[in-house]
Order: sequence, then C-alpha cells, then structure tokens
Amino acid sequence: MSARKLHLNLFVYPGGHHEAAWRHHGTDPGHLLDIGFYQDLARRAEQAAFDAVFFADGPSLADNVRYASRFRLEPFTWLSAVAAATRRIGLIATASTTYTEPYNLARLFASLDHLSGGRAGWNIVTTGAPQAAGNFGLDAHPVHAERYERAREFVDVVTRLWDSWEDEALVADQKSGLFADTGRIHEINHVGRHLKVRGPLNLPRSPQGRPVHVQAGSSQDGRAFAAAHAEAVFTAHQTLRSGQDFYADLKARAATLGRNPDRILILPGISPFIGSTEAEARALHEEFDELTQPEYSLQLLHRLLGLRLTAEELDGPVPRRLIETGGERGNGSRFQLVLDIIDREQPTVRQLLHRLAGARGHRVVTGTPEQVADQIQEWFEHGAADGFNVMPPWLPGGFDVFVDQVVPILRARGLFRTAYDGTTLREHYGLPRPASAPASSKEYA
Repeated sequence: MSARKLHLNLFVYPGGHHEAAWRHHGTDPGHLLDIGFYQDLARRAEQAAFDAVFFADGPSLADNVRYASRFRLEPFTWLSAVAAATRRIGLIATASTTYTEPYNLARLFASLDHLSGGRAGWNIVTTGAPQAAGNFGLDAHPVHAERYERAREFVDVVTRLWDSWEDEALVADQKSGLFADTGRIHEINHVGRHLKVRGPLNLPRSPQGRPVHVQAGSSQDGRAFAAAHAEAVFTAHQTLRSGQDFYADLKARAATLGRNPDRILILPGISPFIGSTEAEARALHEEFDELTQPEYSLQLLHRLLGLRLTAEELDGPVPRRLIETGGERGNGSRFQLVLDIIDREQPTVRQLLHRLAGARGHRVVTGTPEQVADQIQEWFEHGAADGFNVMPPWLPGGFDVFVDQVVPILRARGLFRTAYDGTTLREHYGLPRPASAPASSKEYA
C-alpha cells in the first residue's frame, strides 16, 4: 500500500480527445454546446473523487474546424456553471498571459474561487497560435521568448493583486459598522516593461489565498517558468524515460530556486482505450483511427513540423530531412515530442498521423483495465508522474469506463483516494494555503 496518492484530473475536450471522436457512434455532437452534458461529466468526476476538471482554451478559431470539434466555450462561463452543479471538485481554466489583461484575469479567478468555495486553478499559457494576434489588434504574434518574458511579469502582477487584500482586511463587523480595514488593502503600483497596474483588486482575498498556479509547456522556457511559478504542471510524454527525465529536471530546477519540489505536481496526459481484452481495446482504437480524415491530419502535421504532405504520401516514410528544425516551431516541446516519435519508431506518415490523432501528442494507452492501471502505477512509482490528466478518447463513454473499471483497481492497490479529505483544490493537491504578502512586503521587492 502506498502512502503517497495519485492525483487525477478530468481533462475535458469537446466530444473527446481523439480527433475523430465527434464522428463516433458513442458521441452525440448535439451535446457539445449543452452545459448540462458538462455538468453531468463534472458530477461524475466528483463522485469518483477526482482532484479537478480541466478546461482548455485558446483565443482564436482553430484553422481545422472544418473537420473537427475545435471550437471553444469561454472557460469562466463554463466553470461557473460547473461550480454551481458540484461541491468539491477543483475547477481549472486556461487563460493566456499574452491576450488578457492581468487585472481582469485576477478578478475572474478570484471570483471563481470565492463562488466555488476555493476550487479554482489557473492554467497559465502564453498562447502558441499565431492567428490569435489579429483578434487583439496586433499585426504579429509575439515571439516565444517575448511571450514568456511578459508571462513572468504577468504572473507576478496577478499574484500581487490577489494579495492586495490581506487576510484580515475583510472585517464585516455589524456591531461596530466596520466593513473593511483599509489599512490592510494595498495598491500594488506596478510599472514594468510590459504592464502598468495600480490596484488594489476590488475583491477580498479568496478562500485559497490564491488560486492554484498550473502551467502547461515543456520547452526550456516553459520549464524555467514552471520551476519558478507552477504548483502543478501539465505535460506530454510518450515514454517512461522521457517522463522521468522531465520529472527529475523540473523538481531539480525548483529546488535550485529554493522551492519545495514536493509542492510541484507533475501531471502528464494519458488517453486510454480500454477493452475487456487487449485485442478488444486495439480494435476500439482502430475503430476511431479509421474515422480520421487525412486532410485534417495533414494540416496538424504541418502545424507541428512544417511538413506539407499530400494524401498520396500517407503510406510512405516521414521525410525527416524536410522537417523545419529552426525558428519558433523548433523551440516547442510538442515539436520535439513528435520528432522523437519519428526517430524512435520510423513510422509511415499514416502511422504517425494515427499516433497523433489520439491525443495530440499525449500518451495513448490501449489495453485492459489492469494494463492501464499497471502503466499508471509504473509512471507514478518510478519517478515520472505525481498523477495524470485523464483524457478520454470520447465522451462520456471513454470516461465512464475509466471510472468504472480502472479507478477501482487503483484504489484496491492503495494508489487513489476513496473520498475527499478537504474541500479546496489546494487541499486535494496537498498544497498549503499561502500567507498573504501585500505589495509593501519584501516578497515582491
């Protein structure tokens, strides 16, 4: 029996994480804009005592929406409705440091944390989609390094805004008539290279003190950022060794910065195809792959690697020599992950497209409930993960089978909780509530 427990999030993607999920007979495309459908999913995850539901977002329309369910509901609206339908499960939203303003974002997350009783988490992204620039009055998408520079300043400002009310500032003493101690409410008066924000926030400090900082990105800039700021890290790895290397590297970087490595959770993505036998699971996986559309998949390959291929080249080898290895694309962690698949497995173009169709580079596991549980346990116990983002290939069925058949095995092995011990996302993750550090303190000097 393990004293250390797994952390599991439900990563919700419209229809499911396989690119052809919306076409599968187990998916009803009519549910994709139905909040009741998502509330039911969140309640199901809460019944299973999952740490959180995670909702990804991007501030532009994907250029391949012609073939896949790539639209985006606004995450704060979505999670507010989910919060009203649940009581304990964490609520993690993606928000961009490149295409939002820190004051507005601080208000949104603080509001969600208050209204949910302390369940909010911020997935901090810098946004990789260049087409977003035109939606926000920019002529060009900021380069990778500049986005991360702004992100560091942005997170500092948002954190200071969340701390601009000390914990004791809200008095609400009906007898004396004192509602707030204004001596404990502080302007932050930030002036930096990218941002200028006076503050204070127009909300008291939230139940968690600060919503949980989550980060997704495994490039060198992303790792440095996560080591300094993240409390949970969403990442993608195909092999145990790659997961172990990332895990060790990030924990070491955090320790070098004086942080407690145990307070940074590494949560890779896992997308399981589950069958009563291994052959049944493989057949299910193949059933989804047969629904993929080459034009969509080839567009994805172009975005990831810079390769422009045609349907006539599907059954030939991936032309490794033509892959663009320079520039911003080459700096991305997902670029390197796909390159590693090509070098390690030597797939045909079609085989590579099927590998990516399952979860956009996250690990796809195909097998029986016991085999899926075995792989989760192996990564957890051998220094590659503190838990996982569960990415069902289709919804709701892909999640139902995981909860009904894999979770009981993890519990029987002493790896996953049977019930919540706390009420906030920080408590689920085993993270302390940070003390308030107002703008006048040395923490921000």
